[in-house]
Amino acid sequence: MPDFSNVQTTRIQYLSIAVCVVLILGVIELIRRGRLREEYAFVWLGCTVVFLVLSIWRGLFDALARLLGIAYGPALLILVILLFGFVFLVHFSIVISKLTGENKRLAQELSILNKLVAERNEPDDPPTG
Repeated sequence: MPDFSNVQTTRIQYLSIAVCVVLILGVIELIRRGRLREEYAFVWLGCTVVFLVLSIWRGLFDALARLLGIAYGPALLILVILLFGFVFLVHFSIVISKLTGENKRLAQELSILNKLVAERNEPDDPPTG
């Protein structure tokens, strides 16, 4: 029976390279359209480039797995995906915390401005009748 494992591995490699290229082009298009800010795009592009390098250079992936003492190469992939997921979560938690603080500050300033406008619009001496 012929061994198709190498053919299958090559197909998976080509598929992962294609997916990475599509993701890179997609992120660039989102930046171009103004739908994604550059500061967030760097995180996405960085992760995609790492996956692209690992997809192109299969030997690097296996060498990294052996260096880290991981016997099963795809387990390293899962580890890398979890690591990038953690980086994304921390990054977006920082962004959300910053936006929450700014939102609170703006709401307080708006409340102060509304009070000042209301006080300015009140008549000085109420009419007596």
